[in-house]
Amino acid sequence: MVILLIPAVLFALPWWTLVAAPTGGTGTLFWVGTAVCALGYLSLPAALFLGHGPTQSDPAVIVGDAVLGILWVVFSWSSLGLVARGALAVAGVDGTVAARIVALGVLVISVALIGWGYYEARRLPRVRTVDVGIRGLAPGLDGLRVVVVTDTHYAALNRQRWSERVVDLVNAQRPDIACHAGDLADGSVARRSAQVDPLARVQAPLGRFYITGNHEYFGDAQGWIDHMAGLGWQPLHNAHRTVDRDGDRLVVAGIDDPTGVGLPGHGPDLPAALAGADPTLPVLLLAHQPKQITDSAAAGVALQISGHTHGGQIWPFHYLVRLDQPVVAGLSRHANGTQLYTSRGTGFWGPPLRVFAPSEVTVLVLRPSGAAG
Repeated sequence: MVILLIPAVLFALPWWTLVAAPTGGTGTLFWVGTAVCALGYLSLPAALFLGHGPTQSDPAVIVGDAVLGILWVVFSWSSLGLVARGALAVAGVDGTVAARIVALGVLVISVALIGWGYYEARRLPRVRTVDVGIRGLAPGLDGLRVVVVTDTHYAALNRQRWSERVVDLVNAQRPDIACHAGDLADGSVARRSAQVDPLARVQAPLGRFYITGNHEYFGDAQGWIDHMAGLGWQPLHNAHRTVDRDGDRLVVAGIDDPTGVGLPGHGPDLPAALAGADPTLPVLLLAHQPKQITDSAAAGVALQISGHTHGGQIWPFHYLVRLDQPVVAGLSRHANGTQLYTSRGTGFWGPPLRVFAPSEVTVLVLRPSGAAG
């Protein structure tokens, strides 16, 4: 019932805004528009089920995700169209005229945002550089460059060339440490490895570290852990490594995504990740979801690096994300002086759109506490 009800709501409002109200419920445009909405309503659940269900059909994924993204944009602006119609009514504009003005406005804005959102999703991510003050950071590590990639979501749309360009972009930032904070790919290693394999070329002299996100646990998490290890990355499966530069050290730790509890031997275990770590050293923790910050702060972690939110990906979805996560994007400060950096993500999930939530490759420049700009 939920699977059928949600698309019904998403289609009903655009149908009313773009089809029923401006046509008065009669004429060729009304019947053509109604037929298109009805076909979309019947096709969307089927495409999403065939694509993301047991069949794992890539063509169905591409069609279903694209329709879902387009529908969300049109639904969102149709909602604002209701507000605009109310304002026009107060201004004394005739109801039919107001409906046509709103329909035209919603259509133009939606088409423009869908085109722009597609470009934003497929383009090379922007580089975002942030200075972060780290308590207890040794002076010899001042200026350490941590380059973060996350939420690449290699999937049905083949982005191998994009992946190669992202690697070139990462290397151009001269990382000391490179991190992938989870949601590497959607699908099995056999189906997606060609898109992931360019990551083998990332150069970071102090280490390349990877953790699982929730989407790895929708597929083959252990397979991706093994594959990334084979590419020369160090999976931090509730584990840590101590990095050293000229005798000055920093702990880099990582924990599993909370969805991992369904797989034996997986699930976040911060005490295990920090077991044996020098307690006098600052800890940089990779944890896919921002809401894992509660445990990180309690453990005295200096900086948690997360992804997962995509910055909302398609406005205004970030308002819904905020109901589940404490932060949607950027650097934030939490209990016990623990900081959290939440990336908007490097790729996209599902709909190939990014609207008011641009992708990023993040360069975190570590500074001794109080020295950050």
